[in-house]
Amino acid sequence: MMLDRLFVYGTLMRGFDHPMAKLLRQAADFVGEARCGGRLYRIKHYPGLVLSDDADDVVFGEVYQLRQPNELLREFDMYEACGEGFAEPTEYIRQMLPVTSDDGAVSEAWTYVYNWPVAHLPRMMSGRFVER
Repeated sequence: MMLDRLFVYGTLMRGFDHPMAKLLRQAADFVGEARCGGRLYRIKHYPGLVLSDDADDVVFGEVYQLRQPNELLREFDMYEACGEGFAEPTEYIRQMLPVTSDDGAVSEAWTYVYNWPVAHLPRMMSGRFVER
């Protein structure tokens, strides 16, 4: 299990000018594009991933290898307002999940899974945040 990999699918991806996206690019190495089983929902100006076992439900994103995973994951936990010190249920939970790279290889990566109800939210059927 690679505890130093992070799968991102929203405002942390390349092409976004968010300060946390810049931090990720500075403190991690881009591994490649990948996908996971899930559904993508528009929350506000950012997306939320809900895991799914349906083979037709796919979310596309990017995988990064974190140079200092413990420190960086702590920063991203604060940004995503999850983990120790945040009131339950948090909007996101960080969890390890299988991701598939473009060449078909499957590996494990951390990601932030949306943890609140999605019934009232618009689903992004493409599974791509950039295709708003």
